[in-house]
Amino acid sequence: MHKIGIFGGSFDPVHFGHLRPAFEIQQTLALDEIRLVPAGKSPLRDPPVASAALRLQMLQAAVRDAAHFIVDERELRRPGPSYTVDTLAELRNEFPQAQLALIVGMDAFLGFTEWHEWRSLFKYAHIIVAHRPGWELPGGSALTELLCERRVDSAAGLWTEAAGRVLLQPVTQLEISSTRIRAAIGTGGDPLYLVPEPVRDVILSSNCYSHPAEH
Repeated sequence: MHKIGIFGGSFDPVHFGHLRPAFEIQQTLALDEIRLVPAGKSPLRDPPVASAALRLQMLQAAVRDAAHFIVDERELRRPGPSYTVDTLAELRNEFPQAQLALIVGMDAFLGFTEWHEWRSLFKYAHIIVAHRPGWELPGGSALTELLCERRVDSAAGLWTEAAGRVLLQPVTQLEISSTRIRAAIGTGGDPLYLVPEPVRDVILSSNCYSHPAEH
């Protein structure tokens, strides 16, 4: 069964804090591919600083030589807010026989019940929650009941059904954020070693984060 991971975000810019956990999940869960989906208009976040074209260019540059990573442009092409449920529905229609797994970070998962039509996500895909080793969900969380109903403890348990399960997957969490990268560049800093070198080249040649007050 073909296994597809879906990893969305603003990627403004994409950095190693995105790429390393995605790589580890691909390796650990033996995913055939991970689709990186840059958001067009995120309903829960401020608008991106870099243009859609530049964010796409940076993402393509970051994974150009990565065999299992595919840049999926559908949310940039689709008008209106970039709802994850729409993306998963489209992917399920395109790959009816595949196993789909939505990859989210723990911070995003803590706000999961605020997502548009969040319950419908389980019709289309499993959820993989990337988190720091040793991290546990706080007791009494609104997600506790959800996890009691849907959580599995291993990748093997994830693939026994077509969709609807949740796996908490420990990964190497790098303390890197797009916000801090943009702020550093805006004050004359260099993103060297925070982003892949091809991404750094795009940032420096475009000056897309050099004047944050203009965005």
